[in-house]
Formats: sequence, C-alpha cells, structure tokens
Amino acid sequence: MSGLRWHDLECGGYDADLPLWRELAERARGDVLDVGCGAGRVALDLARHGHPVTGLDNDRELLDALRERAGGLPVDTVLADARNFALGRRFALAVAPMQTVQLLGGPDGRAAFLGCARDHLETGGLLAVAVADALEGYEPGADALPLPDMGEHDGWLYSSQPVAVRDRGDRVAIERIRQTVAPDGTLDASGDVIELDRLDAATLEAEGAGAGFAVEPARHIEPTAEHVGSEVVMLRVA
Repeated sequence: MSGLRWHDLECGGYDADLPLWRELAERARGDVLDVGCGAGRVALDLARHGHPVTGLDNDRELLDALRERAGGLPVDTVLADARNFALGRRFALAVAPMQTVQLLGGPDGRAAFLGCARDHLETGGLLAVAVADALEGYEPGADALPLPDMGEHDGWLYSSQPVAVRDRGDRVAIERIRQTVAPDGTLDASGDVIELDRLDAATLEAEGAGAGFAVEPARHIEPTAEHVGSEVVMLRVA
C-alpha cells in the first residue's frame, strides 16, 4: 500500500481543526502557506472557501496527489523541507497543522522553521502552529487501545491500529500495526513507528518570541474519539 493511502487513512479524515484554520484565513484576507500540507487535507478545504493556498511538503507523492485533487482550485505546491525553504514571496497567514512542528528534530529544527516562516510572512502576518496535547503512554496488550483507522480502495481493505505510545525521553514514539487484505483475501501486516518531539505550547511560544514574533493567546482544539486535542500557538510578525 502506498504512502498516500496510509496518509489518507491515518490523517485525511481529521476535521476538528478545520473551523479554526478557516477563521484565521478569513481574518488574514491574503494568501496562506500550509506547512506540512500532505495530500491537502487543510489546503483543499481553505481553497474551497476561496483562499489561495500554497502547500509545502517534503513528500513528492503527497504533493502529486494534492495537485490532482485541487483541480481548478487556487492551490500551488512546493517540494521543500519546512526547516529550509525560500519561496521568494510572503503570505498573510502560515499554518502548521496537526503535529508538523513536532517532526522537525527538536529545538534546532524548530528554530530553523521559525526563521523561514518569519521570512515568508507579511508585516502583521500570523503563524499558527498546532502542538499535540500530552500523549498518554500505553503498551501492546493494553485493555483499551484506540480504535483502528479502517478503509477500502479498489477492493483492498486496510487497517491501521495504534498499539503503543512509548516514552523516549525528548521524544514520544507512536507505534502502529498496518494491515491490508487484498481482493483475493491475502493478508499482509507490518509495523510503523513515528516519533514526535516532546513540546508544549509555552516552550514554542518562548521559542517564537526568541525568533522575533509577538506572541498572541493560543487557541485550543478539542480531542476527538480518534485524535488527541492540540494547542495552537499564535505568533504574529510585528
């Protein structure tokens, strides 16, 4: 199963944060930069509401899917690392949804991202960055595991089951078992691990202030049955 299918399965259905991004885009009244855009969960939603969006990601397959899905919507794509990009233009709003900022390799990676983001925002522009609420650890065999993400595509059935969250000091490892059932009934299973930097809103706000942003009150996104909640740090270019 391609990375796109797993991305869609595990992330594509999340919509609890969309009202906030729409609100911020409406207030910004300008172009939006979606950092870590993936296959376009946020970018496509904002574009459908009339906001021109540039989606930035380091995964070519996901960006190809975003361009195909965008059709005639006002969406551009950029293949780049969030810690090192130079687009030659500025935006009214930049967003980093879900746990994008926690995939950047710690304080040095975040500092590089904050510098790039600030360089790409207009005066008065806003950077809004989601930070996952604290993840509670659990081990394989726990009595109450989260429900698996499940879907179907071209006769294939697929399932992604979170099985453990492990403390690794300055990071948290989320382990999943991914299973596919082919149209002929053949079953395949493999493990997947994603590591998130430990980070809270107060730390990111302090880092943002150090990078020259003005810190505004954070916003909260409530958890859902499938996803943890998050704090959205709000950093303004003075």
